[in-house]
Amino acid sequence: MTDGRRSTAREAIGLVADGFSELPVKAGEYAPDGPLSWQGYDASRARAASRTGEEESVVCGTAMVGTTSAVLISFEFGFLGGSLGERTGDRLEAAYTYAREHRLPVVSLVATGGSRMQEGMRALVQLQRVARQSALTREAGLPQLAVLRDPTTGGGWATLGAGADVILALPGAQVGFAGSRVRPPDADPGAYTAEAQLAAGSIDAVVPPEELPGVLELWLRLLTRPSTTPAPPPSALGRADLPTTGREAVDNARSPQRPRAQAYLDAYFTHRAPISGDRTGGGTEPGTSPGPGMLCGFGIRAEDGRTIAYAAQTGTATRPTGYRTAARLIRLADQLGIPVLTLVDTPGAANDAAAERQGAGAAIAELFAAVATARTPLTTLLIGEGGSGGALALAAPDNTWATPDSYFSVIAPELAAAILKRPADQVTATADELRIRPQDLVELGVVKGVVSPDKNE
Repeated sequence: MTDGRRSTAREAIGLVADGFSELPVKAGEYAPDGPLSWQGYDASRARAASRTGEEESVVCGTAMVGTTSAVLISFEFGFLGGSLGERTGDRLEAAYTYAREHRLPVVSLVATGGSRMQEGMRALVQLQRVARQSALTREAGLPQLAVLRDPTTGGGWATLGAGADVILALPGAQVGFAGSRVRPPDADPGAYTAEAQLAAGSIDAVVPPEELPGVLELWLRLLTRPSTTPAPPPSALGRADLPTTGREAVDNARSPQRPRAQAYLDAYFTHRAPISGDRTGGGTEPGTSPGPGMLCGFGIRAEDGRTIAYAAQTGTATRPTGYRTAARLIRLADQLGIPVLTLVDTPGAANDAAAERQGAGAAIAELFAAVATARTPLTTLLIGEGGSGGALALAAPDNTWATPDSYFSVIAPELAAAILKRPADQVTATADELRIRPQDLVELGVVKGVVSPDKNE
């Protein structure tokens, strides 16, 4: 909304979708004043219904978001603070079940203060019910998207919100597990905002209301078009000639003029939507310091309009957040049956003390495992430096290609010479011994081939 008030459930639906059709509600048997016989509870419900025009704190139905049909779940904060009770759970379970039966994505427009205290533990256990429905929907290979409105707190954030595959939020929305009335008195209110959750890697984007319909339409288009055909490797954007020595291969890969991941992604896709964050407190928002060294998301391939997921190193040392975000990307693509393209370009994993404290080894292991167990096809293009295990973790074991201005090495030639206690003038010879040129990698069976600037060889 633009007038400072919170949007209603149906206004939120109207902002992003057309042709909303509400799902039928199965009437259950409920005790007077709820399971706790909370005095005045029925009267409170009646007043909320009169004030909002809704019978419960959530409205569920189907609608078109752009050209994609979806199940929409929209919270009515005006109905008892958008809280979750038994009847809310009934509606949510019915919505998820309908989505699986009709193979539809689920879009949750969340605005909730948490579980309904007038129903006690019977309300709280609805979170388990919702979590199970979300898990079943994930197992069915259907995408779940959440839009966080103001506020999104408590169990609603910890299930429908944070449990979604892609999480968007409106600017300035209050987002956090603790609501405003139950936080420590000295808590920083800035930590409980959409912007703070983005910086912490807990959501993917903060989207202004006027942009939300287009962003949501793109995401649904991207995530609902599976494919079993591998992504072709991109054509090379840099030099066409192969290096004659290992030293030349290294120099070419380290050249400031060499095309980087951003150029490859721009050439390969017509539209892209990035994911942000590893969901464990590590953000990937541009401008964070130090950066994660990884770009991840989904895009529409220019050649055929297919959805391809991408994880691309940016030529800098890759940090634990970058590895975990790439692993998250690959697992999501695998769940949805979307092919993955990875671009390898790093001098190696970040090895400073901060990276070790953030679990660099565990993060790299997580990515190795995601690549090794993926059922969806993976394609890798080595576009620059391939520095040791920090680069190999992102590479498809049987479908990796290289550009002419790249190299892959077990260790940088300078470091190899240092370990072997060789003088600096032997670094060039060491580079040749390591056999790190693109053509060497083909002969060694490490890569399938070298791509040219205009066609795959």
